[in-house]
Amino acid sequence: MSGITKTDVLIVGAGPVGLFAVFELGLLDLKCHLIDILDRPGGQCAELYPEKPIYDIPGWPSISAQGLVDKLMEQAAPFKPDFTFNRMVSALERREDGSFRLTTDENEVFEAKVVVIAAGGGSFQPKRPPIPGIEPYEGTSVFYLVRRMEDFRGHDLLIVGGGDSALDWTLNLQPIAKSITLVHRRPEFRAAPDSVNKMYALQETKHLDFQIGQVSGLKGTDGQLSGAIVKGPDGDVEIACTRLLPFFGLTMKLGPIADWGLNLDENLIPVDTEKFETSEPGIFAIGDINTYPGKLKLILSGFHEAALMAQAAKRIVSPGERIVFQYTTSSSSLQKKLGVN
Repeated sequence: MSGITKTDVLIVGAGPVGLFAVFELGLLDLKCHLIDILDRPGGQCAELYPEKPIYDIPGWPSISAQGLVDKLMEQAAPFKPDFTFNRMVSALERREDGSFRLTTDENEVFEAKVVVIAAGGGSFQPKRPPIPGIEPYEGTSVFYLVRRMEDFRGHDLLIVGGGDSALDWTLNLQPIAKSITLVHRRPEFRAAPDSVNKMYALQETKHLDFQIGQVSGLKGTDGQLSGAIVKGPDGDVEIACTRLLPFFGLTMKLGPIADWGLNLDENLIPVDTEKFETSEPGIFAIGDINTYPGKLKLILSGFHEAALMAQAAKRIVSPGERIVFQYTTSSSSLQKKLGVN
């Protein structure tokens, strides 16, 4: 069969955990190819909150989500991973020799001895709010995520939601917006208390406006918003706005992975905690997509999972080869791979 791309390890998902897996696998001389449904590496970090700071990455008191992705790409670079973007793996089959053949939704074919699922929560899409007539404004003046803060500078912003995303972007965009209004259906929030307190403090000083209610209609022409109707406890209020950011959460879909014959638990993939292998030998799951007793959905947990997975993957790709555990701080051979000696 012509046109087949062969690799040692095929990683489904190019988010932070998938990218770190490239590093761990590379230290063991395993070649990786990553496939992602997005158009660039980074997963949710790049797609949903690239400029948002992350505070719990070891060694980084604060780093932006995109900054973390950039550093992980730099760390993986010595191992020359290959990427295929804007693709979904639509089919997987085990070959007679125990390896795997995977096909994308564009009919590209890949063969690998090991498959690593690092797909976060699966393919995700923001939930569309129940606002009549919102579709013509989407992508022009209604946005479900913030890729570049500068795109919102000088605008009258209306942010809708009561979770961390709504509060975080209210606080982060307030300094550059012409005006900013936060709308939530009640005065209680699901966000971090510190963020809520900061929001109310800005309201007290009239640096932003907070309205209780729900957006029931939009005003504007040719996809450009001029205002929104908010149905509140005292009736309808019209709020002038040129940009609307609704944060109603995400819909996560496991997609074709659900048809790969893996044991599933509420759309998550159970794994062992020795190797992070699934119910199918040779298929591993790391990061938010997996589940096991005590699981914490943290990036740093995914990094740990990637390290243990890599050891098991090496035994499959190179059966019989003696694996010597080495530290990057003291191993001259590992440092040579990294290009630091």
